[in-house]
Amino acid sequence: MIRCHETQEDGDWSHEDHQISISQALHQCIATLVGHTSSYISSLTLAGKRLYTGSSDGLVRLWDATSLETLAEASSNGDVITGERGDGGAVKSLVILADKLFTAHQDHKIRVWKINDVVEEAEASNKKYMHIATMPTMSDRLAKCLMPNNQVQIRRHKKASWVHHVDAVSGLALSRDGALLYSVSWDRTLKIWRTTDFKCLESITNAHDDAINAVELSENGDIYTGSSDRKIKVWRKKNLDEEKKKKKKHYLVATLSEQDSGINALALSSYNLLYSGGSDGSILVWERDHEGGDIGVAGGLRGHTESVLCLAVVSDIVCSGSADKTVRLWKSSLADYSCLAVLEGHRGPVKCLTGAIRDSGTQSEASYHIYSGGLDSQVKVWEILVPTL
Repeated sequence: MIRCHETQEDGDWSHEDHQISISQALHQCIATLVGHTSSYISSLTLAGKRLYTGSSDGLVRLWDATSLETLAEASSNGDVITGERGDGGAVKSLVILADKLFTAHQDHKIRVWKINDVVEEAEASNKKYMHIATMPTMSDRLAKCLMPNNQVQIRRHKKASWVHHVDAVSGLALSRDGALLYSVSWDRTLKIWRTTDFKCLESITNAHDDAINAVELSENGDIYTGSSDRKIKVWRKKNLDEEKKKKKKHYLVATLSEQDSGINALALSSYNLLYSGGSDGSILVWERDHEGGDIGVAGGLRGHTESVLCLAVVSDIVCSGSADKTVRLWKSSLADYSCLAVLEGHRGPVKCLTGAIRDSGTQSEASYHIYSGGLDSQVKVWEILVPTL
């Protein structure tokens, strides 16, 4: 296990001394985005030059992430996507597919927004983002409610059709071809949706024994779900021949139960390593064996003193955010899990993370922008320089 200690002051270039690693990263906070003044930041996603932030009041804001100057200016005038008020409670997850933005909400629903990049059309409608669907759709609900066998028991005296989530939708993930959207919920279900018409194709009831908090898709199409029941489950889509034999299109491949606490976050690296963040502050690193078979614990990252609430992989670094109000950066490789930096500056737990690698102009170091959102209602933008030699 690797521990790291930090001596950083917000806004200044800084680096840490490590007990084990010789790696060091320079880092500074270059902007603070404060558009969500009466709510906390619950989700983030980065799409090219656009940074989307979702908050606990149901609002989604758009920020221009093209330059440091623009980011600094954006701290007072981020564009609101979902109108003057949010309708669905906290925005738990955000994903983008071409010209569509999918938002997962506390009110058990998934909303779909059309991104209008044509200036003339946007000005004519006075809307750059238009709400085009709520999942499950009305037609999907009507088709299922007419048949009793489509109803499932959700409480002692209440039933609902299987297309409905009945608790907060906690995570979204897209298949590599964009044809399918996977959603997980505190209602313990994993649902699969078609992105062309937003129809619910399948629901895996009781996928876990407790709330599902995270979902990730690997390069080979496997689906990973992490839950408060301390388990990670791996799911796989059946091939066409298998689908013809059985109604269910996805099946359980493996259950990973080595984590000693509830799992709040998952992330996958390009090395096909899986990272899981727990309520005890630990991060486990999982690796599949060389034959592509069993998955086992390859290591652990120790340093957070409270729950790990979010994880993100940006190129070859892993970012972790915690209830201890810090963001930690770790080297992601098969041979090196060293701690690179600890970012301090948030005044509340760090709830969500995203980032991108940038052109540093030199081969001796890699440059990153990391975005962190917290319960202090702020999004902080960090510039990171990591030596590559």
